[in-house]
Amino acid sequence: MPKQKLVVAISSRALFNLDESHAVFESQGKEAFCRYQIEHEDEVLDAGYGFALVKKLLAINASSPDDPFVEVILVSQNSADTGLRIFNSIAHYDLDITRAAFTSGASPYNYISAFGAHLFLSTNVDDVTKTLNAGYAAATILNGSALTPTSTQLRIAFDGDAVLFSDESERIFQQRGLEIFAENERHEAKNPLLGGPFKDFLGALHHIQNQFEPDKSPIRTALVTARSAPAHERVVRTLRAWGIRIDEALFLGGLPKGAFLKAFGADIFFDDQKGHCESAVAEQVSAAHVPHGIKNQKIEAE
Repeated sequence: MPKQKLVVAISSRALFNLDESHAVFESQGKEAFCRYQIEHEDEVLDAGYGFALVKKLLAINASSPDDPFVEVILVSQNSADTGLRIFNSIAHYDLDITRAAFTSGASPYNYISAFGAHLFLSTNVDDVTKTLNAGYAAATILNGSALTPTSTQLRIAFDGDAVLFSDESERIFQQRGLEIFAENERHEAKNPLLGGPFKDFLGALHHIQNQFEPDKSPIRTALVTARSAPAHERVVRTLRAWGIRIDEALFLGGLPKGAFLKAFGADIFFDDQKGHCESAVAEQVSAAHVPHGIKNQKIEAE
């Protein structure tokens, strides 16, 4: 099977802690920020929320250094001039990141498709929302895990509706209640759900997994959903129809997700509901909010 590279784009503020320089920008303006970055360009930046995830993603390439499985691309609203500090920090940490887009204050979301990225991680919710609206997987990373990784294996967990799947069923639940939702899922059990914004990202992870023996895969995935029986059947049949493997599926029936994510050892968890992300954060699991689907439309309306 030919190798398909997984491409992940990450913003500079998600990769490194730029809070100090951003505070200068907020309080003193762009010119002061530019001066600050240039004056401090030889000072190494501390790790940001997405740093540990990037390290694990790039580590997958150790088994195939001449034909890497993963590429990480930096996208930044810095200018190339002020971005020199960022690349100096990349070199300090020996991160194999060679491609970048510096946009001097403009949203970088247009470059996500140009780079062929399967995922965009940022701390800027506007950039994330624009990327999602353009049809690409994106999430606002909310925290970095304080846990020491127990495994070198990359472990990624996903919510279902409005993340891996479309929000078609979630809309029924929100608008007509649990009983009608359950009846609909029973009736539609053999009809696959439409794909959500993270379907292609999961597919790219699955492609890498297929290059390894199952017990030697550098990636493990999990579906962690509030669904329960009988609504589970449609999920199982959907993944089967897509031909995409997911290693673990947790149907929690509304239980808080944090403890289960911690037990799974998730390096990051993607969910469209901030409450579920906060449950992960409470258990010191990295979480990223996907501002997509009816739940987020309702929040905007409120």
